[in-house]
Amino acid sequence: MENDNVRIEAEALITFCQCVFQTLGLSEEDAHSAADVLVTADVRGIESHGVARLQRYINGLEAGTMRANAAVEIVMDTPSSLVIDAHGAMGAPVSVKTMRRVITKARKHGAAFGCVRDSNHFGIAGYYAMMALDEDMLGIAMTNTAALGVPTFGRQVMFGTNPLAFAAPADKEQAFVLDMATTVVARGKIEVYERRGKELPTGWAVDKQGLTAKNARVLLDEMFQRVGGGILPLGGEGELLSGYKGYGLAVMVDILCAVLCGAPFGADVVDTATSSGRVSHFFGAIRIAAFRDPQEFRRDMDRLLRNLRHSPVAEGAERVYFAGQKEFEHEAQCRELGIPLPRQTYRQLCRIGHAFNVVPPDILEPIPNK
Repeated sequence: MENDNVRIEAEALITFCQCVFQTLGLSEEDAHSAADVLVTADVRGIESHGVARLQRYINGLEAGTMRANAAVEIVMDTPSSLVIDAHGAMGAPVSVKTMRRVITKARKHGAAFGCVRDSNHFGIAGYYAMMALDEDMLGIAMTNTAALGVPTFGRQVMFGTNPLAFAAPADKEQAFVLDMATTVVARGKIEVYERRGKELPTGWAVDKQGLTAKNARVLLDEMFQRVGGGILPLGGEGELLSGYKGYGLAVMVDILCAVLCGAPFGADVVDTATSSGRVSHFFGAIRIAAFRDPQEFRRDMDRLLRNLRHSPVAEGAERVYFAGQKEFEHEAQCRELGIPLPRQTYRQLCRIGHAFNVVPPDILEPIPNK
């Protein structure tokens, strides 16, 4: 079947992406970081930010909008804060390094925060927030994006999907990992529907007249051309379902990621025809021991999360989840059986491999559509 899936071993997929990135001029360390962030998205079931985006990164590196060897600059460095100018570097490698520095500062001073400006798409925000988990810390990560969201009562894109992530460790339970766009969905979800030829669900986006958008391809074109239309803020259209709350969160992310460090924000952040626009990020780490004993915190987290899991289930539903639980379960399955990729995405990887003389990863097991 044309749209069935195949399974690929995670490490083989990382190695493939890393080799492609190294061919394009990234160092071995940076190429591995970029590949690991991409594949982690697929491992955690976030297809919109996984290896299907590899071609967009290739386009950016070949066009020079993403720079393989950018001279990353430290603009400000205090005991608890950091501002980095990435000068067009790839988002994932510079973000990994920045979050490491933020964690190091938090280890000594209790909490630390960092901004990265003039960067590029950094993948899933949760990757960076989760870097703090093994350090007995709370992790925070955000990024602004090219303007794709329409404000409440508006019909022109004025802010990005502006995702934010927050991670908190537990003891026996999986960690709490909130990783979400501040719009109803991220653009990547629209792209998934476009690739699969599916009609958009009602409530995701509006067209250039401000009416419900159904055609993913038309919506993507309208957003890129800035002729009107865009993704709705979290909560949806108007005030009845509190769309203004998602609108406010999106603007908050722009303030922390961009206004705080003097970077472009809102409608000034623009994609190119082949790659993502230059964006900015915000990272934070908070050492739990600055507030209480970390093990006691973890035990209380267990109780909180267990209470959520065991709460009464709505009629017709099977389970109650907490943020991150589905992703951890998907990850466990992928580690055992391999990552499910649409065959169309695998064919694209094969074309990329041929173009860069890199052997694509082998298929482990075909999975027919359900």
